[in-house]
Amino acid sequence: MRIAFYAPLKAPTHPTPSGDRRMARLLMAALRHAGHRVDLACTFRSWDDGGRPGRHRRIADLGGRLAGRLAGRLRHDPPDLWFTYHLYHKAPDWLGPAVSEALGIPYVVSEASFAPKQAGGPFALGHAAAGAAIARADAVVSLNSADAECLHPLLRSPDRLTLLRPFVEPPVPRDRTADRAELARSLGLDPDAPWLLAVGMMRGGDKQRSFRILARALERLGGHDWRLLVVGDGPRRACVEESFGRVDPGRLRFLGALPPDRLAACYAAADVMVWPAINEAYGMALLEAQAAGLAVVAGRTGGVPDIVRDGSTGLLTPVGDEAAFADAVAALLSDPARRSAFGREAARVAAAEHGFDGASRTLDTLLRSLARSR
Repeated sequence: MRIAFYAPLKAPTHPTPSGDRRMARLLMAALRHAGHRVDLACTFRSWDDGGRPGRHRRIADLGGRLAGRLAGRLRHDPPDLWFTYHLYHKAPDWLGPAVSEALGIPYVVSEASFAPKQAGGPFALGHAAAGAAIARADAVVSLNSADAECLHPLLRSPDRLTLLRPFVEPPVPRDRTADRAELARSLGLDPDAPWLLAVGMMRGGDKQRSFRILARALERLGGHDWRLLVVGDGPRRACVEESFGRVDPGRLRFLGALPPDRLAACYAAADVMVWPAINEAYGMALLEAQAAGLAVVAGRTGGVPDIVRDGSTGLLTPVGDEAAFADAVAALLSDPARRSAFGREAARVAAAEHGFDGASRTLDTLLRSLARSR
């Protein structure tokens, strides 16, 4: 099948790394792995933070014009299906529904969310568009079980919703001892101290709040021996680093954005992944860390419980509770055997339930079924 792929929040070709971009690329790769031809339909970004009056309307108008052009361009050789990844009230899909209708092809959305509380606020236009797109979809693929409750009322029938666990490609085997020794040497770290790892974009809003809570939690752990590696970059990096101002700088290493191989070395070498996960959809970095065999401490929010098994692959704490978060980290710092057991179970669960091949098969079965029904 030929599939037109579109991501209104952030195109998979966007230069800034993020979990959202990572999942978009993984979805395209999984579809190609199943034997489909996947073409990026457009890089038009519909995201708006609501800070500029009238911008939502201007984006909607531009999206409508682009949809008309796309439909005209594709009419003589249409794709078999349109696949939109991640739409919601701040980034609605102005293209897919219109193009699919014009070409008479199935319309599929993945990771759609719908927040009824946005109906009358500054995002009312985007909220209505997101709802209309979800209702129009021939299939909705949900990567976050927390979204399902709000999606069901929009669907023409319950069987249009397919739950797909977030997934990652199998990690390349690494030599933990060698990776840890190299990082200890290059970063001046004590290889015998427990290493904590945080991975996140350094932007405003929920990401910055997550870093702030992490910093406050670690301030409570001065009596424990640990080091923190922070991977990530962004416009609020200076603010993020300032959040850790009351933490001994000798315990901290800010590594910036890393290429995949260097990030994989950090996953392999660390002892515990720590992330408060404020309003996190599910957290690709949390899943990647577990696939690499790393225990996790995270906030219990959104779809995070879908990928972190509390008490088995990690510990989940009430979201935003820095004291509880500190206690959970302290529990694993004090119990090397437990965190090692969590890491082994995390790797097993990631391979068994969040594998790339399984996701590819699930998507292939769904899309071929839609094509046959047409």
